[in-house]
Amino acid sequence: QVQLVESGGGLVQPGGSLRLSCAASGTIFSSYAMGWYRQAPGKQRELVATITFGGSSKYADSVKGRFTISRDNAKNTIYLRMNMLRPEDTAVYYCNTDPFFSGYWGQGTQVTVSS
Repeated sequence: QVQLVESGGGLVQPGGSLRLSCAASGTIFSSYAMGWYRQAPGKQRELVATITFGGSSKYADSVKGRFTISRDNAKNTIYLRMNMLRPEDTAVYYCNTDPFFSGYWGQGTQVTVSS
């Protein structure tokens, strides 16, 4: 059974930083690329960053240069370091495989960027 548990969200001022974590159980971690997704109120869920098992990463244009995705294969955990946060980064952040499996969505972690 696959379980993905996100943590690390919170309220931060514009320009601030956060680091999100996603702990994965099951056998998916070594088999798939992993991604961070986000869903803002009234918007569709979008992929913001993805990383292969070997560590190659890609980013959405909106976060490029500000966010960094990483993974610790020994801990079955991926991270998202978010710097220079903007109000438009406010969303619930989720991790999943890339491409995602609909049955793997966790509860996500809320990130709110506001002064």
